[in-house]
Amino acid sequence: MALSVPAAGLGPDQTHGLVCAHHHLYSALARGMPAPSRTPESFRDILELVWWRLDRALDLDIIEWSAKLGALEALEAGTTCIIDHHESPGVIEGSLTVIADACAQVGVRVNTCYGVTDRHPGGFDPRRGITGDARRGLDENRRFLAGGGTGMVGVHAAFTCSDETLAAAAALADEMGVGVHIHVAEGIDDRDAPERLAGLTNDRWLLVHGVHLRDDHGLAGTIVHNPRSNMNNAVGYARPTRFANAVGLGTDGIGADMVDEHRLAYVRLRESDVTESPQTPWQWLVQTNPDLFPACRDDVVTWSYDDMDPWKLAFTTGVTPTEITVGGERVMQDGRLTRVDATEIRAKAAEAASKLHRKLGELP
Repeated sequence: MALSVPAAGLGPDQTHGLVCAHHHLYSALARGMPAPSRTPESFRDILELVWWRLDRALDLDIIEWSAKLGALEALEAGTTCIIDHHESPGVIEGSLTVIADACAQVGVRVNTCYGVTDRHPGGFDPRRGITGDARRGLDENRRFLAGGGTGMVGVHAAFTCSDETLAAAAALADEMGVGVHIHVAEGIDDRDAPERLAGLTNDRWLLVHGVHLRDDHGLAGTIVHNPRSNMNNAVGYARPTRFANAVGLGTDGIGADMVDEHRLAYVRLRESDVTESPQTPWQWLVQTNPDLFPACRDDVVTWSYDDMDPWKLAFTTGVTPTEITVGGERVMQDGRLTRVDATEIRAKAAEAASKLHRKLGELP
């Protein structure tokens, strides 16, 4: 049973709850998935041969257990708030509620959205407007937000959307009083994103990656840097200090260990500029990220390390939370979660992963 505790000031071994500013919870079960039919030779290949196949194989059961496992692993890393970007073309309606409910059961706060795209059947038709999966994606964002869900309007990326779909997503976000969560210039296919998005963005938008953006790209919003993912996909270095925009820190679906992501963000930054310090990515994590998900300031994490100073954390591994309160509720005590059985979630997630991998093997 969860315990209630009073709010307390932060000690040297404490932080507020950490925020992952860009996650794909549906990727939690991807580990061990079947290899692609051939070795990807470009980022576009990675998308088409791996991730765009994975999202087609998702069903509501798989989505639920991937979200629970992702939320569990986030808490175990001291991350209490996740900004999630979801896509599941085979089952769109209701998917965001499944994610939100799964995270709530574990005790993690989530802001989620559905990534609208025209790469599936449908798209913009001059006679009928936006149709097919693009319309269903917009409708799922509207349904979730109108029902009180915490989220944004999701868009995959400009290069997989028509101008009409981009405009419709921006208009829906304005109507609902939220921002748009969108991948921007992650790969070279999306280098014209500034021209495609001109006049649509505002400060509520999350512009994820920004690797191939010009310094003076002219887009409003927060750039979310994902160093581990960018290195893994070989898309290049965003060098986010060059932007006038605020910069946040995410993982792009590779877990939610934000202390470790900070460490990697620092060494990648240091490789680019030897005068830089761990303070810069720490600011992205503990100043910008909380601005994106203010509820984390009501959460307190006590760590196994007695001085949560960025200069020390940049060179110290194995730092884990020992106690976590989310909104005054103790969800971790003595390193163990209080709301859920971690062993059971991992077992059920393994079953869902087996189903996912089997379905992937059956896709054409």
